[in-house]
Amino acid sequence: MKTLLLIDGTSYLYRAFHAMAPLSSPSGEPTGALFGVLNMLKRLPVDFPHDYAACVFDAKGPTFRNEMYPDYKATRPPMPDELRSQAAQIQDLVAQMGWPVLSVTGVEADDVIGSLAVQAEAQGCKVIISTGDKDMAQLVTPHIMCVNTMNGDVLDEAGVKDKFGVRPDQIIDYLTLIGDKVDNVPGVDKVGPKTAVKWLEQYDSLDNVIANAADIKGKVGEHLQAALDHLPLSKQLITIKTDMDFSQELPNHMADLSPKSPAWSDLVTRFTELGFKRWLAEAEQQASKGTTADLFAAPAAAPVTKATPAPTAAFKPEHQLGNEVERQYQAILTQEALQALLNRLQAAIDGQQAIAIDTETTSLSAMDAQLVGISIAFGAGDAVYIPLAHTLTAVPDQLDLDATLNALKPFLENAALGKIGQNIKYDQHIFANYGIALQGVVADTMLLSYVLESHLGHGMDELAERHLGITTISYESLCGKGAKQISFADVALDDALAYAAEDADITWRLNAVLWPQLDAKQRELYEQVELPVEQVLWQMERTGVLIDKAELDKQSHELGSQILALENDAYQLAGQPFNLNSPKQLQEILFDKLAIPTTGLKKTASGGISTNEAVLEKLAPKYDLPKIILQNRSLTKLKSTYTDKLPQLIRADTGRVHTTYAQAVAITGRLASNNPNLQNIPIRTAEGRRVRQAFIAPAGHKIISADYSQVELRIMAHLSGDATLIDAFNKGEDVHRRTAAEVFHVKPEDVSSEQRRYAKTINFGLIYGMGQYGLANNLEITPAEAQEFINRYFARYPAVAEYMQAAKDRAHEQGYVETIMGRRLYLPDIANKNGNIRAGAERAAINAPMQGTASDLIKRAMILVAAWLQADALRTRLLMQVHDELVLEVPEDEIDLVSEQLPRLMAQAGNLKVPLVAEVGIGMNWDEAH
Repeated sequence: MKTLLLIDGTSYLYRAFHAMAPLSSPSGEPTGALFGVLNMLKRLPVDFPHDYAACVFDAKGPTFRNEMYPDYKATRPPMPDELRSQAAQIQDLVAQMGWPVLSVTGVEADDVIGSLAVQAEAQGCKVIISTGDKDMAQLVTPHIMCVNTMNGDVLDEAGVKDKFGVRPDQIIDYLTLIGDKVDNVPGVDKVGPKTAVKWLEQYDSLDNVIANAADIKGKVGEHLQAALDHLPLSKQLITIKTDMDFSQELPNHMADLSPKSPAWSDLVTRFTELGFKRWLAEAEQQASKGTTADLFAAPAAAPVTKATPAPTAAFKPEHQLGNEVERQYQAILTQEALQALLNRLQAAIDGQQAIAIDTETTSLSAMDAQLVGISIAFGAGDAVYIPLAHTLTAVPDQLDLDATLNALKPFLENAALGKIGQNIKYDQHIFANYGIALQGVVADTMLLSYVLESHLGHGMDELAERHLGITTISYESLCGKGAKQISFADVALDDALAYAAEDADITWRLNAVLWPQLDAKQRELYEQVELPVEQVLWQMERTGVLIDKAELDKQSHELGSQILALENDAYQLAGQPFNLNSPKQLQEILFDKLAIPTTGLKKTASGGISTNEAVLEKLAPKYDLPKIILQNRSLTKLKSTYTDKLPQLIRADTGRVHTTYAQAVAITGRLASNNPNLQNIPIRTAEGRRVRQAFIAPAGHKIISADYSQVELRIMAHLSGDATLIDAFNKGEDVHRRTAAEVFHVKPEDVSSEQRRYAKTINFGLIYGMGQYGLANNLEITPAEAQEFINRYFARYPAVAEYMQAAKDRAHEQGYVETIMGRRLYLPDIANKNGNIRAGAERAAINAPMQGTASDLIKRAMILVAAWLQADALRTRLLMQVHDELVLEVPEDEIDLVSEQLPRLMAQAGNLKVPLVAEVGIGMNWDEAH
């Protein structure tokens, strides 16, 4: 049989754009996506020899689906500007390379591919569709298969059944039931893949499911009944056309899809303009010969490579990448072995194959750590270790560190060589310590796990156990623990090889296993948010923030005096000296000597009255001693954590403090920072705010801070769709005043400051799922009065109440809720038998989508701002991210530009039903700017 290879060119373009590091032409135009597509196309003929081919792209403008359903794909974000300029060039460039190109107005690339595939099969051809689009699975037959070159999936009939749980002829019905959030095609509410598979196993087809809808009980049956009217339309939208007439586009039928010779002379011009030096050298060589050789021609009897599974069976990572894979680990100890490694790295570039990379070092402090060795994996079980700085007793023969790094540097800095890592930001710091800018990061298994299962651990050892069934070699088993622990540099070669090569090997395998488990929205979140923001965070960590040590020393001295004075005040009130940090002594003073009533106060496990912060805060409004204890604790913590510690963290070589941002910690997506923790500097006290005065701008610069205004309330308006809230934000009104006017039935201009305070507490309280008792406590009113306020609020904002109930229902049904961008926020306690614990999970179900979406937005804002600063070659630098705030160090001649552009870029981070607003401040230090 002849073979037709069909390529989803639009999918290739997007994948290349998000996978490649930013590249630019000599004129400064972005070129990364173009380079990536050419690299992906180059490998295809080797892996999938063919007789005919077509690279298919979406045409501009609406399609027949938009006429059927105006909201089709309405929720998709617009194409990024830097991709749009490349999309305009890609079709001509691919055609010049010799690939037949098709783009048909009024239909999607899927429809062109579907029609070509079905018609070619009817003419006796075998068809291979290269795509990552799950919709294409509906086209699979005995002679049509789909391949995903990014993860190795091969979907023949058995593969479709294995991946989705249904037959290829049921895929349309399956997709109709679950809907398509990416394309905004509605399915059956609350019905996911498991339910869809269950129904199709029972009823075989969507028509039979609809016919038996009355027999499906419970809430899911109600949701099915509610969806009956729109399911026929959804099915039409999801069904790929297979009957297009190509008489105009392909007058010679299949002959028009024969691969053509590249236009070498034209390509010399194009590659020169684009700055593709390696491609240019080959084009110039071929053009000078006048050859018609095909750059993409497959060699005779091209073998199927290791990275590509045989096309007769579906790719099953759990069977191919687990513990049974033979390990072939090699230590690189000689110049000959190093040269062979360099040759393999070049072959990986030529074959567009990524490597996994890991470093062994002397410290967990990334900017202080020194290299001990480097490990690289080329595939499952195929890894090398390069010892560079072991002690001579451990590894007598090892390569020179500087010379070896110089040899590796061109490959480490080559973006065409994709790098996979586990927390690769750390490894980038290590290489940067040696003047090497690691480029081409295409995957981070820690972030893959974080997007897939945020509620679980993301360490490599845990991931290996969970996903590969492999128990890895522990660091302690080689180096020991505690005071007797040795450095990895002292570990003998055989042990070091087994441990280090395994790290890179496992990382490579985890990437292959985790990626296929992400759904479309999770992949978009991973590719467009988590991976790119990791690079922004790396640069921020590297930059650091300038600290005024003298200012902190002054503050520390003053805080010490205040703490001492508070201690004396406490002694006076207690009538005796005592240890303010001793719960036992404090308990005796408060409840025995001063006889403060204990009714309603929390008890300790031993039955005594607690003196924790919550208890002291409850007592502070009525009693002076608890108030002074709280003030003392607050100032003591501020002094020890910041004014004393920050000066110790200033690096001598930069004069700056360099925090480490932890990306895979909070299930909501929020970043954490440590050593020092910049996220928790108090801002509600004058002393806490004063610490920010020590975060300063260097001479000739100023600090600019940009903070989202009421971002979670705006997200609430978007998620709930409440018309009154949306109207208030769209008109730029004071939303708390508007809420007060609605709740208290007065004109906005007549709202008192007390009423506005109540409304503000209600607005923010409901975001966090606050009930009547929490509101009563905050407003110091009775629970009955608080409930009355809540009733009035929901009467004026009914959609908010509906959203809150729907969020809790989703959490109970799914075990998780989602952000707007598809981040899954798992709630393990949502079904807990303990009512208080379960209620806490329900409150989290309401708040998590808002807090998580706010986290996604600030990350997207960071990516946009960093890309703009780089594209325009500005000297402004991102310094810090603290919750909804970005802090930048700006040269004085760029202040006006940054002040204008920064809020505009932050507003573009989301596509909400209400405007995103960022407020900008400028000052010589962070406190002045905030």
